[in-house]
Amino acid sequence: MMKRSQLLPVLVGGVFCVAVMSLYRMLELMQGAELKQSREKPAGQVDEDLSRLQLKIDKLERLLNENNRLVATLRDSLLLRKASWDKGGQGGGVNGSSNSALSRAGTLPGCRLAEEIKDGKNGVQLLDVYDLLPFDNPDGGAWKQGFDISYLDNQWDDQPLEVFVVPHSHNDPGWLKTFDSYYEDQTRHILDNMLIKLSEDSRRKMIWAEISYFSKWWSGIDEQKRGAVKRLLGAGQLELVTGGWVMADEANSHYFALLDQLMEGHQWMQRHLGVRPRSGWAIDPFGHSPSMTYLLKGAGLQDMVIQRVHYAVKKHFAQQQTLEFLWRQSWDSSPRSDITCHMMPFYSYDVPHTCGPNPSVCCQFDFHRLPGRRVNCPWKISPQPITEQNIKERALLLLDQYRQKSRLFSSPVLLVPLGDDFRFMESSEWDVQFNNYQKLFDYFDQHPELHVKARFGTLSDYFLSLHKRLSTAGTTLPTVRGDFFTYADRDDHYWSGYFTSRPFYKRLDRTLEATLRATEILFSLTLAEMRRFRDDGHLVANFPASDHFQRLTAGRRSLGLFQHHDAVTGTARDPVVVDYGNRLFRSILNLRQVLQSSAHWLLLLDKSQYNNDQSKPFMEMDDVMSAQDALPQKTTLTLSEEPRSLVVFNPTEQLRTSVVSVIVDSPDAKVIDAETGRPMTAQISAVWVEPSRASTEAFQLDFVAELPPLSLVVYHVTKASVGSSHRVHYTFSRHGNPPTVKSEHFQVSHLKGDEADTPLSLGNKHVQIWSSSETGLLQKLRLQSGLVRQVQVSFLWYGTSSARDKSGAYLFLPGPEGAQLYSSSEPPLVRVSRGPIFSDITSCFKHFTHKVRLYHLEGHAGRSLEISNTVDIRSEVNRELIMRLVSDVANGNRFYTDLNSFQMQQRRTLAKLPLQANFYPMSSAAFVQDSTSRLSLLSAQSQAVAALRPGELEVVLDRRLQQDDNRGLGQGVTDNKLTASLYQLLLEDRGGGAQEVGGASVEHLSLLAHLTSLSMCHPPITMVAPSDSQLPKLRPFRPLHSSLPCDVHLLNLRTLEDAQEAGSPSQEVALLLHRKGFDCSSAPPPSLQCTWSVHEEVNLDDLFSPLRFRSVRRSGLTLLREHDQPESARQQQLRPMEISAFRVEID
Repeated sequence: MMKRSQLLPVLVGGVFCVAVMSLYRMLELMQGAELKQSREKPAGQVDEDLSRLQLKIDKLERLLNENNRLVATLRDSLLLRKASWDKGGQGGGVNGSSNSALSRAGTLPGCRLAEEIKDGKNGVQLLDVYDLLPFDNPDGGAWKQGFDISYLDNQWDDQPLEVFVVPHSHNDPGWLKTFDSYYEDQTRHILDNMLIKLSEDSRRKMIWAEISYFSKWWSGIDEQKRGAVKRLLGAGQLELVTGGWVMADEANSHYFALLDQLMEGHQWMQRHLGVRPRSGWAIDPFGHSPSMTYLLKGAGLQDMVIQRVHYAVKKHFAQQQTLEFLWRQSWDSSPRSDITCHMMPFYSYDVPHTCGPNPSVCCQFDFHRLPGRRVNCPWKISPQPITEQNIKERALLLLDQYRQKSRLFSSPVLLVPLGDDFRFMESSEWDVQFNNYQKLFDYFDQHPELHVKARFGTLSDYFLSLHKRLSTAGTTLPTVRGDFFTYADRDDHYWSGYFTSRPFYKRLDRTLEATLRATEILFSLTLAEMRRFRDDGHLVANFPASDHFQRLTAGRRSLGLFQHHDAVTGTARDPVVVDYGNRLFRSILNLRQVLQSSAHWLLLLDKSQYNNDQSKPFMEMDDVMSAQDALPQKTTLTLSEEPRSLVVFNPTEQLRTSVVSVIVDSPDAKVIDAETGRPMTAQISAVWVEPSRASTEAFQLDFVAELPPLSLVVYHVTKASVGSSHRVHYTFSRHGNPPTVKSEHFQVSHLKGDEADTPLSLGNKHVQIWSSSETGLLQKLRLQSGLVRQVQVSFLWYGTSSARDKSGAYLFLPGPEGAQLYSSSEPPLVRVSRGPIFSDITSCFKHFTHKVRLYHLEGHAGRSLEISNTVDIRSEVNRELIMRLVSDVANGNRFYTDLNSFQMQQRRTLAKLPLQANFYPMSSAAFVQDSTSRLSLLSAQSQAVAALRPGELEVVLDRRLQQDDNRGLGQGVTDNKLTASLYQLLLEDRGGGAQEVGGASVEHLSLLAHLTSLSMCHPPITMVAPSDSQLPKLRPFRPLHSSLPCDVHLLNLRTLEDAQEAGSPSQEVALLLHRKGFDCSSAPPPSLQCTWSVHEEVNLDDLFSPLRFRSVRRSGLTLLREHDQPESARQQQLRPMEISAFRVEID
């Protein structure tokens, strides 16, 4: 018998040979098919074939990767088998479990080692560009932020200049006016005229980006006009670009919302127009993120255009002729995520800054500014109508700008946008622009000696021609990795203010996002359960599925609208902000109805008892949102001997131990699990009406709930005998002025004598903290492992510059004095609570209340510190409040922030840049680290973050600014609210995998940080059943047998619209899974109570057992039908960092 050690290489070798031969055969077949088709097709179809071939090559690359993975999987499992044979033990599984702890290297299987990015000579790393640039801003002449451009007249003799003039109209879905006002006053006229004017001449073209507006217009036009729109799309005269609901902000938006608004737009386009977008167009977001490019590429787009990039970076790219590049993900070693990106070189996307480097010349070719029209040229030279007399001089003047601009690019194909905000509104504007330009184009055609071919085009026209020219010349574009934050458009005017502006609404945005995701998932599970219950594929008759689906659609669209680059950014006028707020608020209320109704049906033991009466819902939320600008308030439950039913929904894919909080009318209460009768650990705390006065009518009941993944669990709460509940013990302190405390139901003590000068301390089995007894603010942390770190929390104010230009909604222009330590006339009241479930320290200052809480829980929930702030700066003038953490982590000038909660990006604090340039957007995480420790601040809302000195992290909590910052808004930011912010602070040891990597290294959050962030951003949702005793029998709903691997996130389970019946749910669901990349170096003992993926293959049926999928089709990220792959196997590849989308039907 062959020895086992010999058997392994033979087996692996055999599999490898089969894999290689099958691939070779596949290539042969594909090539044969391509050759046969190319012989049969006319030349006009070659371009289309090229893009098809590109798709085939991508597919082949996938197949190659799958074969490589198959071999690796076989090898790994054989090695595992061999190891277990050698030990005489049992074979290992494909998932590392909590018990297998760490591999021999001390790292988690499947984790991502930090690595330096090396791309060879053709690769550009934006961090290195920042190190390189002097940021000296010399005067560049006509192109003020650039340089003089020269060329030779005969330069285009061999390769004529090919110019695509692309008409566009930038329509903000809300900014100075509300979405509806803009639509009525401007947008509908633009689109009405588009239909007429493009139809007049087949040479005319236009692009349109915002589907929110296009869909509203479409719903109001008749079938004849709809047919005309489809003809224009089919003829390539009209192109819808990006296809998102809005042109999204890329700094504050979470990737869930970015993808959701893309999906809403793409699905709408597919349903109503039968087209899909091919090119991205992002000319107004204030800085650009690679997370957005990942989503666009995953949605099937191949090319994109960006505009708002730091003027010094633009100049550098122009000098290097790298304004067109392949934008690659930092974490991706393959070109799979590459997308061709065109960076516009000049100051703005308006006509003066798009035809060439000299705005005073280009302005003369914006014929909307002809004398007598509404707009003029600030450079004081007006456009002239093109006549036979002036056409030669005008054409040559314009051609000179085209040629100069062309010198900044590596190909002789030139993109020249023609448009501005809300352009092409009047019929006459269409005429003056199109007629005058057509005369110029005709002149170029009549003079071949000029070697220029100019015409109107769409983005697809431009990129098709560009790729053809690059391919013919054998040119490959450079790869670029990194992001384009923080944006400056001139001087030291850095746009880091909007990372925090209107923080109340940035928080509300994430509340709607979490509510929408939870509702989508529960609604999809409800419909699947109904079909299974009826056993005929139909829904229950009295369940309002279509009404609920329309509420879901409205919620998706409200969230989508708010991702607009003047909405979530906080850069719209006050009445527009209120309009956005009302939309978010109404959507949250409507989604809650869907959630309650779905939970009601799922929980009923006897389904015939379901009735849908929205005036008397079966369950209500445990809190009330009274208005769009108010923080939610918990409702008080009246307790008695009869049990009140609480229903808790866990919207995450993980089994979790969570603390559920409700407000009750009694200081004595008990909670039991309704199914088993098991009593739950609980504690009673005071509800503080004022910092030192407790309510006598309301009490906070907290209990520990064990919540299976995606489950609905029922608890019973009853009044308990007096004194039987664990009541929290309070300690108060205020230096120099001890407070008078009113609290009849709780034991209260005061810090006296030496005690008042000793640091306050709290601890659990994982971590111990020390805080100042004077302020209550954190000073030091110690982990169970023995790791100690100074972490001092302080609050500071930034003022604004005394110069003419001051901070506003967009810009952060702090005063030269920098941040000033927060001080108040009287010391804060400090309140310490100690209980069996959590203990906390609350500091009550004049402008904010700050709380640090430690949970006494098993699992990851007890490992981090929960930090919450409630801020009110309405009394202030031109001030910004920040929270700063000062630690002794030796991170030098490097720190990491997240981009859209999708990936981490290295940052370097640079002394050569002004203070405001070193602030970056943070959607959900930032960390500093050295070789032994990492300090992560995880956040439940977006805001600006900086690390101005080693060991520091600071976040901007709110900003109140009295003046406009001259970017068009015309007002300051003075509509501040009482605003809440929530964080988790996590200190971790760095072990075996921690090696300091030079250069632009890629880092990831730890598995523990991912789980902590998930729990914070998707808290359990608590619903309350009525207090009458005639309650029908409820049964808990547990759709999954076990948690998903803890590096696999269920991003969404989104019911798709029925293809036949508009506004109704179909049986198809979009299943979106995101496999997180996680760091190797932090592996906390004891190990996490979950599994993680060692291999890239997962079995969807196993993952979601006992749910069964009738069909599974892998698709693009926006679920367009033409991206669907054939019926897929249940075994699917999930690569680390990647999002995978499947069209599924749940049995």
